[in-house]
Amino acid sequence: MSLQVLLRRKIRKAGRKLREARLFAKAMHSTGHPILAQVIPVRRCNLACTYCNEFDSVSQPVPTGEMLRRIDRLADLGVTIVTLSGGEPALHPGLNQIIRRIRQRGAVATLITNGYLLTPDRIRAFNKAGLDYLQISIDNLEPDGTSKKSLRVLDRKLQWLAKYAEFSVSVNTVLGSPVRNPSDALVVARRARRLGFTSTVGILHDHHGQAWPLGPEQMAIYEELVKLERSVFSFAHYDRFQGNIARGLPNQWHCRAGSRFLYICEDGLVHYCSQRRGRPAIPLAEYGPEELRREFDSQKPCAPYCTISCVHDTAMLDAVRERPREMLVQLVARRREQDPAFQPPPLLGLLEWMFLDPRRAALFNRLALRLFGVARNSRS
Repeated sequence: MSLQVLLRRKIRKAGRKLREARLFAKAMHSTGHPILAQVIPVRRCNLACTYCNEFDSVSQPVPTGEMLRRIDRLADLGVTIVTLSGGEPALHPGLNQIIRRIRQRGAVATLITNGYLLTPDRIRAFNKAGLDYLQISIDNLEPDGTSKKSLRVLDRKLQWLAKYAEFSVSVNTVLGSPVRNPSDALVVARRARRLGFTSTVGILHDHHGQAWPLGPEQMAIYEELVKLERSVFSFAHYDRFQGNIARGLPNQWHCRAGSRFLYICEDGLVHYCSQRRGRPAIPLAEYGPEELRREFDSQKPCAPYCTISCVHDTAMLDAVRERPREMLVQLVARRREQDPAFQPPPLLGLLEWMFLDPRRAALFNRLALRLFGVARNSRS
């Protein structure tokens, strides 16, 4: 990696963290806007993984002009993160233009891709467009009948990302019943870490977004994967969503899909998530504050066994907002389950001092709102 790329990467990271701090302040201040929207620019995919129900082989890309209008509408609703998914979003001819519009409208731009279409020139183009995050999924070491997203095929792409990308890269691997060689997940995650990326693990769900418990071998591998994450602030350590899902246990939580999380299909309809397409299925152009309020309070019967981690994460932000003391305690407790000798870092102590006393919390909330320019005209 050249010194110039390294410098640009550090500058971009600093800017990203500042914008994320503003996002957090906005989420803590108001529940009247969506935090994250997942948008589908094209349903077609160049692969056909047998466990996936989110693609076809025939759909045409959404016209770029229409995609830009959808990004503008989401920005008007107050969305702070836009994730482009599919299908395979890299098949869209206007992808760089869409990423650029997301950034122009003040949101964080994220891309989920199978990685097959990455080249050095394309990575540089993503840098120029302003991409913030890229997630690439790698399911095994060698391609098989379940998935062609293998480390053997994609390792060269990872090396290009390590060399050229100025955005953050995360490598996701999977566990679950269709996985033939679950130990592959550890090899993939360790390779990602060696290249300087973060790694995550997902649990394969059925076509309803629900998962079956992991067997003993896969459960042991899951625990090893969790230990690779060292950040005290990682959701993977202090929530219990993923652990319960792996064990086949329900989670008690309030899903905010349709409000804090929106899924926009290729037809421009708002759905709860990729696994609950058809509900509420309202055109994005007609989606407004009334729908956001209604879905913020609505109960989703599929929530206890849901595997959609991005929906969990948005709900977690509201849990922090509503119960900061409880959530900070859980954060430390979960981290100590992994490392009994863990001592909370000074930053965590500072957050406790700033926000767990009501008077100090009110003062620092006002200061944060002024510092990050967060508007006061939304639902609290």
